[in-house]
Amino acid sequence: MAVYLGMLRVVRLCAGRPEVLGAGGGLSRVWQEARLWGVRPLSSGEVDHTAPLPIGGLSYIQGNTKLRLINKTVGWCLDATAQKIPDKEALVVFHENIRLTFAQLKEQVDKAAAGLLSIGLRKGDRLGMWGPNSYAWVLIQLATAQAGIILVSVNPAYQAPELEYALKKVGCKALVFPKQFKTQQYYNILKQICPEVEKAKPGALKSQRLPDLTIVISVDTPLPGTLFLDDVVAAGNQEQHLAQLRHTQKFLSCHDPINIQFTSGTTGSPKGATLSHYNIVNNSNMIGERLQLSQKTAEKSRMVLPTPLYHCLGSVGGTMVSLMHGVTLILSSPVFDGKKALEAISRERGSFLYGTPTMFVDILNQPDFSSYDISAICGGVIAGSPVPPELIRAIINKMNMKELVVAYGTTENSPVTFMNFPEDTMEQKAESVGRVMPHTEAQIMNMETRTLAELNTPGELCIRGYCVMQGYWGDPQKTDEVIGQDKWYRTGDIAVMDEQGFCRIVGRAKDMIIRGGENIYPAELEDFFHTHPQVQDVQVVGVKDNRMGEEICACIRLKKGEKTTAEEIKAFCKGKVGASSPGPHLVLPSLSSRSRNSNFESRWNNV
Repeated sequence: MAVYLGMLRVVRLCAGRPEVLGAGGGLSRVWQEARLWGVRPLSSGEVDHTAPLPIGGLSYIQGNTKLRLINKTVGWCLDATAQKIPDKEALVVFHENIRLTFAQLKEQVDKAAAGLLSIGLRKGDRLGMWGPNSYAWVLIQLATAQAGIILVSVNPAYQAPELEYALKKVGCKALVFPKQFKTQQYYNILKQICPEVEKAKPGALKSQRLPDLTIVISVDTPLPGTLFLDDVVAAGNQEQHLAQLRHTQKFLSCHDPINIQFTSGTTGSPKGATLSHYNIVNNSNMIGERLQLSQKTAEKSRMVLPTPLYHCLGSVGGTMVSLMHGVTLILSSPVFDGKKALEAISRERGSFLYGTPTMFVDILNQPDFSSYDISAICGGVIAGSPVPPELIRAIINKMNMKELVVAYGTTENSPVTFMNFPEDTMEQKAESVGRVMPHTEAQIMNMETRTLAELNTPGELCIRGYCVMQGYWGDPQKTDEVIGQDKWYRTGDIAVMDEQGFCRIVGRAKDMIIRGGENIYPAELEDFFHTHPQVQDVQVVGVKDNRMGEEICACIRLKKGEKTTAEEIKAFCKGKVGASSPGPHLVLPSLSSRSRNSNFESRWNNV
């Protein structure tokens, strides 16, 4: 446990100099002045086995700084792991019957990276990956990083309007996708906004609505106007293109942007959170250290991942943690399937399981749960939305996941900033999101005064450190709204910190709904409902749901003389708003208030 010398001087400084705790500054000046008095952390080790305590009775904490930050690119880390453990199994795609060692994965990634360069993509170009979990997703994620191309993670549920916005916003030059998955017809959706693709020369698309998009790559079958992914990878096997890749890598920096992930926060259009190699490499390394993966045997380091790769939890917490710590990554299904997750754990002897609360609820509630051999499972990560304490207890007791941890973070923070230690008590896991991660500062600010809150007092959680994103792509104004000149990122989440540094998330500053780990934004849905010819007014709220955490409830007032049913409204939504359709709750009362800023209770009174 870190011991802080000179703490009384810090407390006196805080008490006597309230201006240093003012809005925006947090304790940064306190630290600057306190260090002059000899305040210094004494750590008991070089790795993340301890977490410091809050400072001076206030809601500020700085994570352990003994764990070394890594100034390397994603590609360099892949190369290093493949060289160290070439024959260890790196990737198992359960639903595609694919198995690769780290040496084989590196070979395929290098070919794919060289292939992307061979078709005209260059360092800094944006490539969108649009589809469910697959071998191709992991391949493209690592190949783009290897070549300095910026991966744009596109929600596989996006319909034409959402896709067009995302591609335009970041100026995607290339888009990779399967022809279809279940009812999601990817190629046909693209044709709605880019009809030119059918007659285009592959690799030379000219689109009126998407002028930046020139390259379209099909994952699973050749399609008109597209390049076939297998052909792109094959082209990368030529020495001239591999040489081009090696030349490109000489000019890559760990501070280059490498991933854009769309997040709407709480309001407005989606924003592209831009992350660098440095963000992703270090966050994934620290997640693995907190999970103590470096101490695990090969049999105890097999990670089952049912969470989507287009989210940070999957791409950073899954793929990158696997790469950084030599863990076998097991993709259980294209989209979440509780039965397939159990099958993967059983057949592949999975020892770690990732998931959102909704996913764990579904896994526990599988009718034949007890028939699966899950004796190899020992731990995992639950994140993505608030976790009910009773769910934590059920997972640990029913699945014997004694090393289960709760993680908290945001896409803008790469993503994890708080996390339990595996050895934390069940109550500490059930009642908090753990303690701050290494090289991360956290403070809780009073919402009204913008000064540091006392311990055990709610306020807005703010984060500073290596993990904070570079900004929202093409949105300096929105970036400045959440990241101050002092580099603190405002999460918009209301949190409480206790004397041991455990953090508890108690609410959200705005009305965002988290449905099964997905962020749903009432304003966007309300705007969509207003396009219905019979709708006069609408309010969208979240209602508690045992399975999804929250469900969407749309309260609709019809125009005078109009009649419709909940089923007809849901049919109107189908295929137009992706995964954000209303859930079981859709009511048609007479609304008494329209204000989006009205008291939350007035919204509940309408449900």
